[in-house]
Amino acid sequence: MKPFLLSVFLLFSFFVNGQNLYIKTYGNEKNKPIIFIHGGPSGNATLFEGTTAQKLAEQGFYVIAYDRRGEGRSTDSNAKFTYDEAFQDLNSIYAKYHLKKAVLLGHSFGGLVATLYTHKYPENVSALVLAGALFSQQETYDHILNTLKKKYSNDSEQLKRISIVENLDKNSAEYRKGCYELAGENGFFKMPNPTTESKKLYADYEAGEFYKTNIRNKNAPLLFYQNEKQNNIDSRPFLKKIKTAGVPIYGIYGKNDGIFSSDQINSMKVITGKNHFAFLDNCSHYLFVDQQAVFISKLQYWLQ
Repeated sequence: MKPFLLSVFLLFSFFVNGQNLYIKTYGNEKNKPIIFIHGGPSGNATLFEGTTAQKLAEQGFYVIAYDRRGEGRSTDSNAKFTYDEAFQDLNSIYAKYHLKKAVLLGHSFGGLVATLYTHKYPENVSALVLAGALFSQQETYDHILNTLKKKYSNDSEQLKRISIVENLDKNSAEYRKGCYELAGENGFFKMPNPTTESKKLYADYEAGEFYKTNIRNKNAPLLFYQNEKQNNIDSRPFLKKIKTAGVPIYGIYGKNDGIFSSDQINSMKVITGKNHFAFLDNCSHYLFVDQQAVFISKLQYWLQ
């Protein structure tokens, strides 16, 4: 490998808006920047870092991964977990690395952060990539519960559990938690037929250093719902405005990601356009691990 293609690792824990923000960069700073925005609230970027960040950098990108304020390794007891707070930290990253524009790669809940940021600051975003990203939250919750009601139509105990969740306040952390716990128990986030490659990636991650720092702040969802008014939204109107503003939008989703209905996926495909959308076989929610090679190939094709 030529010297200028050698990956450069830089780890920073810098003081941003009164708190320490974990951030790590991969690759040559002269290459096209991609900021990875992880899921949550209560998530972190360890799985992406431990499996994919360096490999994506080796394809000619400058990859920036970080944990949002108060989540993962960015500990902050005063974090509010609002979108505006997330925007402040993103703007600080832009300033820290002297970025005029960057690709935002949003996974799961990170897709909502990326979408709302792009809507507010379109001039800062060269492209928006939604990877298994949330966009119509209530439709996702309805889909999870309706799918399980059909599955357990003859199981009174399971139907009772589903009913309890269904009758919770839909704008509450308890409702969100209940829906995703049921989804997790029923394999909505797992690829149906793990490949040799994906098994190795998951195993190496769990045996490595990043897994040891897979920190989850259990209070993050509670504080998000307490402090953020936009806590159960449909971001498709924002996406349409972003597209009109001229920012390219790409969507990449797994065909076996159980939290999205076919109607949701089709609506996203209409927004991005056929050539900006990929629907991956034998792939669930963590598509950058489940089908890593295809995932990286798609990003490289779209963004370079």
